[in-house]
Amino acid sequence: MQVVSISSLKGGVGKTSVTTGLASAALAAGIPTLVVDLDPHADATTALGVQVGDQLDIGRMLKSPRRAKLADNVAGSSWTARAHTNGSGPAVLDVAVGSAYTGIYDRPDLGRRDLRRLSAVLAGADRYELVLIDCPPSLNGLTRMAWSASDKVALVAEPGLFSVAGTERTMRAIQLFKQEFAPNLSPAGIVANRVRTGSSEHTYRLAEMESMFGDLLLSPRIPEQANWQQIQGAAHPVHHWPGESAKSSAALFDALLVNLLATGSGLRNRTQR
Repeated sequence: MQVVSISSLKGGVGKTSVTTGLASAALAAGIPTLVVDLDPHADATTALGVQVGDQLDIGRMLKSPRRAKLADNVAGSSWTARAHTNGSGPAVLDVAVGSAYTGIYDRPDLGRRDLRRLSAVLAGADRYELVLIDCPPSLNGLTRMAWSASDKVALVAEPGLFSVAGTERTMRAIQLFKQEFAPNLSPAGIVANRVRTGSSEHTYRLAEMESMFGDLLLSPRIPEQANWQQIQGAAHPVHHWPGESAKSSAALFDALLVNLLATGSGLRNRTQR
């Protein structure tokens, strides 16, 4: 199992869109996946078409992590009904449901015991090969809790001045957190999202990002897509949305998933089939 946090310091860069795009790619590849919706806004839960029932949300699981039974409290994404897994068995895409309750942990003063809460919850995630954690757009407690439970952190950035500066600060924060709390944590890379190919500003900032971050800037870049809000509003995986634009986006997320998980050879082989 690989656990990957999807993070950003700046809001509005499409972090949840990248999370759901990667989840769609994992589902299409037949990789049993859990999405942990750690953002108090719970947008990933909505986009994944979850019908919320009487299961515990992730915030209440974090409250009593050693007593919470993850397998009993995840909700299935409605996306699985549309999936075809290339003969690899039943499609699995589950969600640890988000809620505003998680906000009680989104403060800067969490101690080591609190930072281990999500790790304790994910001890029950052994049925999955991939866990994607959708973090809130901050470096407070919830993001640090996610990093503590993760193998890798993927950062999402738009090619704009403030987003690039925020990404540089987040990279420094990851290194400090790694030294103090999580020696096995590594930056998986930086996803350039909402790229406008005809924008001279975006072209300049992408070149700047390549200079600053080198190989950590992941390929492919994800272009701005006019109908992405429509896809998310319909709670639909991009891999099963009609039209050439969605087909192109799906292929980009397939490639991005391969590159994001490049150090996990088992997953890489699955996605390339």
